[in-house]
Amino acid sequence: MHPPHAAPQRAGEPACALRGRYRSVRAHTLELAAPLSPEDQCIQSMPDASPAKWHLAHTTWFFETVLLERHVPGYRVFDRRLHYLFNSYYEALGPRHPRPQRGLLTRPSLQEVHAYRAHVDAAMESLLDGADAAALARVEPIVTLGLHHEQQHQELLLTDILHAFSCNPLLPAYRAPAAPALRLAVQAPALNWLEHAGGQVEIGHAGADFAFDNEGPRHAVLLQPFAIADRLVSCGEYAQFIADGGYLRPELWLSDGWAAVQAGGWRHPPYWLAPDDPRLAMHGLGGAGHVGGWHVFGLEGLRPMAPEAPVTQLSFYEAAAFAEWAGARLPTEAEWEAACGLDGFTQAAGHAWQWTRSAYDPYPGFRPMPGIAAEYNGKFMVGQLVLRGGSLATPPGHARPTYRNFFPPAARWQFSGLRLAKDRA
Repeated sequence: MHPPHAAPQRAGEPACALRGRYRSVRAHTLELAAPLSPEDQCIQSMPDASPAKWHLAHTTWFFETVLLERHVPGYRVFDRRLHYLFNSYYEALGPRHPRPQRGLLTRPSLQEVHAYRAHVDAAMESLLDGADAAALARVEPIVTLGLHHEQQHQELLLTDILHAFSCNPLLPAYRAPAAPALRLAVQAPALNWLEHAGGQVEIGHAGADFAFDNEGPRHAVLLQPFAIADRLVSCGEYAQFIADGGYLRPELWLSDGWAAVQAGGWRHPPYWLAPDDPRLAMHGLGGAGHVGGWHVFGLEGLRPMAPEAPVTQLSFYEAAAFAEWAGARLPTEAEWEAACGLDGFTQAAGHAWQWTRSAYDPYPGFRPMPGIAAEYNGKFMVGQLVLRGGSLATPPGHARPTYRNFFPPAARWQFSGLRLAKDRA
């Protein structure tokens, strides 16, 4: 997929470039859903997740209600009833179907949802083809926001279907593995500490390129000297935490985290299967007399744990407990952003979102985007924590060093891991 905000190269090209980005992002969503059956695309495995079919329709609803209805005179709405079904949380756009009941929407069919997408795509292409410079200037920010919004849902489509498949004892793979499952185990490279002198640094987005409103304004932050790990915590290191009784030692956990461990019976990351897990026997990998270690369920199905791979599907509570066990802590988001440009800082994106110790609060001087988009980020700035970086499910070109992802501290179904930090004496 092309980067979503490529600059035009010559006069007369902006409309063509914007249309190209639109086609690329919209096509990629369909590519991600293509391996899934109609039954797969209707399932909702928990209230925080959404069916793949809903993601396909909601991202289409965004372009229809936020852009086409307001900027195309005479636009014909595909089916106004869908506005109630596929609104997510936009109070200004009317009532909506309850989020925990999205999995009950067997109708409209997947075929009808595809027809909805085709209808809106045709109208969008017509708009972009016929827009003069003034009209293009008006709609380009909305189109770009809509494309980044769709890329967010591309990642959610993957994390949500992975959770659904993890609830199936057959543990079906979303896609075929890229390499044979059986291989020699290797260890992650030794963890090195990168030193940062602290002082006043600037964080946040500034410039003409796209960013969400929660990434700004750019502002100064005073940091104390600190050190940060050059890479993410690996599965092998996290297995050592488990083996050392990490889930059984309350002194390692925040109070709310320990309560979550007890209430949920947590003993390891949610998609890890211990050697005695009965589901392994269904795949000929466990049972009496079988010698083996941890397995991890992911988009490529059930695989032997790769000790060198970054650990994922961790809650903030688990990340903080591991850091305590390791004699370290989680970085703040300001530390993370200041350090990500250091020489030797690896796995910044493309592996796992990285929990920070920072609450998801507004930056000084924050103002929401104008209009309907005002509801996009600001209304969620309470009770959540910031993650930085980008995961293996984040679409190419979507992440950047200032990106502020956010989830509640108990969330475990995202590709979320951790990077250690510590104070310097």
